[in-house]
Amino acid sequence: MCFINNFKKNIPLAPYTTFKIGGPAKYFFEAKNSGDLIKAVKSAKKAKVPFFILGGGSNILVSDKGFDGLVIKIQNTRLACPSGRRAGRQAKYEIQDTRILADAGALLSKLVDESMKRGLIGLEWAAGIPGTAGGAVRGNVSAFGTSMSDVVKSVEALKMTELRIKNYESGECKFEYKESAFKHNKDIILSVELGLEKGDRKESKKKIEEYLAYRDKHQPLEYPSAGCVFKNPSGQHAGYLIEQCELKGKKIGNAMISKKHANFIVNIGNAKAKDVKKLIDLCKEKVKEKFKIKLEEEIEYLGEF
Repeated sequence: MCFINNFKKNIPLAPYTTFKIGGPAKYFFEAKNSGDLIKAVKSAKKAKVPFFILGGGSNILVSDKGFDGLVIKIQNTRLACPSGRRAGRQAKYEIQDTRILADAGALLSKLVDESMKRGLIGLEWAAGIPGTAGGAVRGNVSAFGTSMSDVVKSVEALKMTELRIKNYESGECKFEYKESAFKHNKDIILSVELGLEKGDRKESKKKIEEYLAYRDKHQPLEYPSAGCVFKNPSGQHAGYLIEQCELKGKKIGNAMISKKHANFIVNIGNAKAKDVKKLIDLCKEKVKEKFKIKLEEEIEYLGEF
């Protein structure tokens, strides 16, 4: 059924995720701008086709069966908003004094690099985090004691209940640990405004290098993964709990609990989503059994499991 122009059928999703795992999307559409995005969402809703918005694919596990609906891929290019807030710009982000105006598809790593070059501080902690600005806001990404909620000033989103553009001030985003209002109200982030501070470029660069070196030493960056699988329970570290259950290095198929960091499950070669899910369930079972603590996934699932 042709419900949207220029869509594709049966497109494998594995190449669009950092896990490099997952079956095909029944329908696949690349949104070059927010007009495309809104049109695709409206078309899917009218045709009663389930849809999913895919950003950088860095925090997701796609089923081996794929997704029986429409995947709308936000390209890492400009998403100009119909409201006019971002009209006339040709880049996917813009730095104005100490503010960054970034489209949802802007790569977080690029914003870190460019803010440092401009002598702005406040984003160094995000060095090495994959994914897009929109995804980072939605999941309130955090590292080294800082999170997106500390730098977000406002968010422009497509309000799903009314299919209109709404501007959210930071306080309306309901940020919590690894959470935001957008995870629950399903509003689609179109652009974000970040507030940084002026600082020393050399010191900022030094911090970024230190954070990257830490990640390289403590995280299995040599393998495809979705980053940390579980949220840290209050006062605990999920990786430590899993390690204490002697699960480091545990393999099912070609999915493995990292020997370097137990809160990472890595794809050591054509791993299946079903095997990753089995390892996730095993971690939850063993930690619950040993510590009476219920682990909660940070990653999201797409498709049938």
